[in-house]
Amino acid sequence: MSDDSFFREVNEEIRQDKAKALWDRYGALVIGLAVAIVLGTAAFVVYEYWTGSQASRSGDDFAQALALANEGKNDEALAALKALEADGYGAYPVLARLRAATVMAEKGDFAGAVAGFDAIANDGSIAMSIRDMARLRAAFVLVDHGSYADVSQRVEQLSADTNPLRHSAREALGLSAWKESRNQDALKLFEQISADNAAPRDVRERATLMIELIRGSGPAS
Repeated sequence: MSDDSFFREVNEEIRQDKAKALWDRYGALVIGLAVAIVLGTAAFVVYEYWTGSQASRSGDDFAQALALANEGKNDEALAALKALEADGYGAYPVLARLRAATVMAEKGDFAGAVAGFDAIANDGSIAMSIRDMARLRAAFVLVDHGSYADVSQRVEQLSADTNPLRHSAREALGLSAWKESRNQDALKLFEQISADNAAPRDVRERATLMIELIRGSGPAS
């Protein structure tokens, strides 16, 4: 055997001894890590499937509740929405609460509708954008079934120049003021909408009609 062959064999044995020592020391950890990766991947796949199926089921339930409401079956729709509020997944419980309040308004339970929207608006666990939308929805119900003070209490803060919902908030305030014969206040609000280029076209068109109506009815009081 040449010296080179001898040294190669010695080196190979040393490497094998080192590898065995490393395996004896860390082998269990390597196996545990591999098992953890496999289990973690499996758990993620199962969770993704579960969340997807839950969201799909809640979406189907919400669609069915909407269909009942559209058919005028308000009591059945409310029962379906109540169940979804309790057992729904993701955003569907909040959507169910919003739609339930709308259904109550459609069936003539205006106090219940306002209470439903107010409950959402005051729920700190819900995103502020949705809470603001609930305030706005309550305000529009109160235009016909409340006072200007009731409307203002809910959307005055939304009528600020920097608020993205200012146009609708001002419209609710303007309509409520006009209904209470506060024509000057109403005119000012509708003029703000009309002059705001960022306002949606349909909102500006309605504001323009209201301006013409108020001015045509005589001096604003």
